Formats: sequence, C-alpha cells, structure tokens
Amino acid sequence: MTTDGLPETAAPGDPGPPPGLVVVGHYDELPGYTVQRPRGADSWLFTWTVSGRGSLRQGRTETGAGAGDLVVLAPGVRHGYGVQQGADHWEFWWAHCGARPSWAAWLGPYGTGDGLYVVAADPSDDGPHARIEAAFHRMLADARRPGTGTPPPTAPADDRVAVAVAHGTTARELALNALEEVVLLTAGAVRRSRPGTDVDPRVRRAQELIAADPGAPHTVGSLAAEVSLSPSRFAHLFARQLGRSPMRALREARLHHAARLLESTDLSVERVAAASGFASPFHFNRVFRERYGTPPGAYRTAGSMVRA
Repeated sequence: MTTDGLPETAAPGDPGPPPGLVVVGHYDELPGYTVQRPRGADSWLFTWTVSGRGSLRQGRTETGAGAGDLVVLAPGVRHGYGVQQGADHWEFWWAHCGARPSWAAWLGPYGTGDGLYVVAADPSDDGPHARIEAAFHRMLADARRPGTGTPPPTAPADDRVAVAVAHGTTARELALNALEEVVLLTAGAVRRSRPGTDVDPRVRRAQELIAADPGAPHTVGSLAAEVSLSPSRFAHLFARQLGRSPMRALREARLHHAARLLESTDLSVERVAAASGFASPFHFNRVFRERYGTPPGAYRTAGSMVRA
C-alpha cells in the first residue's frame, strides 16, 4: 500500500516536536487523517497499531501497518502517514523522542530502507499485545508525572486523542524505559516466532541465561552444563543455529547492558565495566569503541546532551 491515494494533508508541513523532548500520544483517526513532513522530524517517531490500518512513507519507502505492528521512522527524512486508503479507522500509539543508541541492535534487522523500520506482528501470537499496550499506557502516565510525584491516571481507553510531553528527567527516563520495553517485546517476539528460524530449546535457554544476567561469569562450559550438553556440542549447535559463537553473543549482550547502564545511571565507567562482566576496563573501552564508535565516557556525555 502507498500513501498516494490519501486525501490532502490535514496539517500541511506539520512540524515534529523539537529534539530532546519525549512526546507520547494515542490517536484513533478516521479516513482523511494524514500528516506530511517534507523535511521529516528532528526526533525518531515510533508508531504501534492497536486496530485498523495505517499507511506510512519514509523517503521512497512505504509500508502498511496493522494491529500489533511497530513502525519506526528515523529523523531527518521526509515522511508522511495516515489512515490507509479503504480502512475505516487507524487506532495507534505514537512517540517522538531520541532513540537510545542501544536500540539499534534490536531494530537493525527490520530496516527496509530510508530509515524506515517495520516490525510486523506474528498473527498467530497475540501474547505480547496486552503487555505492549500496557507499556504505552504507562509511558503516557509517566510523561504526565509531576516531578517525582505520582502520575495522574491515563486517559480512558475510549479517548480518541491523548497526548503528553515528558517534562523533567524523571518523567523522560521512565517514559523511555516503557518505550524500550515496547521495542524489546515487539522485536523479541518476532525473532522468536519468525518462520524458518526455529531455535533449539537448549540454545534458546542459553540465550535466556545470557540475557537475564549478561554480567555473570558465563563460560561455554557453564552454559553447556545448564542445558545438559558437552561444551563442544553446545558451542557447535549454538554457532550453527545463530551464526555466531556463544562468547560473541555474550560479548554483544554485555555491551548492550553496558550501554544501558551508561544511559541510565551515574556509575563510573570502571563500575559499568565490572557490572557488565568485563574484568579489564582497558578491554571494555576498546570493545565498546569498536561496537558503538565512541568510548564509554563520550557515549554517556552525548546521551546526556540529547536528554538535557
């Protein structure tokens, strides 16, 4: 589907929020609703469809969106979106914000071109749906949080329009935490259920152990013992099914965990390294730079400037 057949834009050149803000909303729009941004937006746009159908274009790349689909638009590229032609409505959650750098590893496999990422829901598995919608409700509530006080209740579920801007560090970080849960649940659910990529339960269990505590002193031997395989058999099976060794997967999980700690805590770089399972701060600095293109200290500083 394309947006070519949509009616004229309801808000021509509708500007996106300025960079640094976290804005979340819930819309239930009727045919004729469309937004066009010839210069794109300064922040990332996340959309998750509750029901109905939407149509989104980013640069020259287009996609439709149905229930359970997460569609993400990178900043700086012309885009447009609206109720898909022929659909009777489009109910969706959306969020404008600066994406955490560590989300790239989760969204990367779903890039379709021009900064458009499409994580299509598995129609046979609606398990994550309720939890994802609850995360958006929580994001909306946390965006409305007054300082460190208790947030007001979210808008009733039958509201057509609800929007909130997160003011203050506490509100922004809590709202981003909820959005990170959405990214993990959508991308993770699709990875587990993608046809043709069934993972051996023993390999999946090892993945879960790594993800649950990447800073633990995991080894090939300890992971193999947890799934009742010999180290050589386990390493061969893991690499054959996932295309990388267990230790490479562990290092990636540790780097992702370290990036998250740098973004959300004031721990020193040395303590972040230790908490993420790196025995040597020097080694941690080297592999972190290789993975993210900048040393840990600079990564934290850049993130703080975006959130300021």
